[in-house]
Amino acid sequence: MRLLVTLGVLAPTCFAGWLIWQSAGGAAGAGRPAPTLMPLPEDSQSRDASALPGGGPGGGGGSGADSGKPLKGMTVVIDPGHNPNNRYHAAEINRSVSIGTGRKECDTTGTATASGYSEAKFTLDLARRVRAGLRSQGATVKLTHDGRRPWGPCVDARAGAGNRADADAVVSLHADGAPAGERGFHVILPESVKEGRADTRAVTGPSRNLGNELADAFREYTGSKPASYAGDGDGTDTRGDLGGLNLTRVPKVFLECGNMRDPRDAAQLTDRKWRDRAARGVVKGIGDYLAEKR
Repeated sequence: MRLLVTLGVLAPTCFAGWLIWQSAGGAAGAGRPAPTLMPLPEDSQSRDASALPGGGPGGGGGSGADSGKPLKGMTVVIDPGHNPNNRYHAAEINRSVSIGTGRKECDTTGTATASGYSEAKFTLDLARRVRAGLRSQGATVKLTHDGRRPWGPCVDARAGAGNRADADAVVSLHADGAPAGERGFHVILPESVKEGRADTRAVTGPSRNLGNELADAFREYTGSKPASYAGDGDGTDTRGDLGGLNLTRVPKVFLECGNMRDPRDAAQLTDRKWRDRAARGVVKGIGDYLAEKR
């Protein structure tokens, strides 16, 4: 009996409420579009300009069209080291190509963590995150590959991509395969070389500036320390045996983000949140370098 009385009281009230709701617009009725659901977060493969927290270092943007696009007019080439498909194409990647001062294999498979997370997958994921952050600041960004190639490109073609783009900066992303216990990141700078097809004399200075900015920002954003096993302890190392640097005609550096064979570094490299911070550091370092060119 109490239930019947309660329903008798509630029914008119609910009906009246429904009429008010309908008169105010109601749900997706005649002539009205259905509500749009917000998409779930996506993997870095499809992320765009807002992929990094705050749209990149510093977050947010300015009030004017250009104030939030400080890298507008700049071209950056990001080179994801190796290729996840290289392991299926041993003959192709083992063929000899020029590195300017001699010859080396076209490419390698790279290294991997003890759990099997490959350097090639890491660099591709990080490159996409960096691309999103740079684009959000107005830069034109090109990748040497986006994981769709069957193998490669070769080291000489990677250098050529930056040269053809007349890039303002090129960063080749890597992770090292040093013995366990060796930790940290380092930036590899081109040695001043004039031999054969190699002539880096015009770009060693700008490349060092790029490398210094990158090392500072990467350390700031990730909390990683400079490698204990490469360079002079300042986060940079200089080499003249890498075709990707010997053949460059534009400012270019390699970034070894950590040691995949060390368990503690590997834990960072396999963590998506850490890779977001790493990407923000790379974007900040490139942005600081390009600001000097304005």
